[in-house]
Amino acid sequence: MHPRVENPYAHAPAAIKAMMAVESSLRAGALEHGLLELVKLRASQINGCACCIAMHATAARKSGETEMRLYLLDAWREAAVFSERERAALAWTEALTRLAETGAPDAAYSALAAAFSEAEKVQLTLQIGAINLWNRLQVGLRGRHGADPSRDAA
Repeated sequence: MHPRVENPYAHAPAAIKAMMAVESSLRAGALEHGLLELVKLRASQINGCACCIAMHATAARKSGETEMRLYLLDAWREAAVFSERERAALAWTEALTRLAETGAPDAAYSALAAAFSEAEKVQLTLQIGAINLWNRLQVGLRGRHGADPSRDAA
């Protein structure tokens, strides 16, 4: 696949800097790093973003995530290896990533509200929005995913 824009970051440096600032502020928030990586990876799977899948699978492994949980992420509803908090975050991720289809259903929000504080709900929702924007930039402009992530496998 050939990129549609060779270096999109060079054409919107202020916007990219702002997105990086959002990411930095979310990393410094209350949510666990591992949970954020699962959310980013799941949204990227839904959106078919090879660049972000490679990046977040690698980051999740480096932060201690197991291979089996990464393999099962696409089937998290049937996999017993995810906590209720993770399930609530993944359901919210899917609902917001597929917003036009789901309309952010009350059931997904109820599960979220049972597992997360108000601040955490806002931070998680912002993270889901951010990864969806990154996915749209990469998929829409046909970004390259770079190095072979299998070389980084733990």
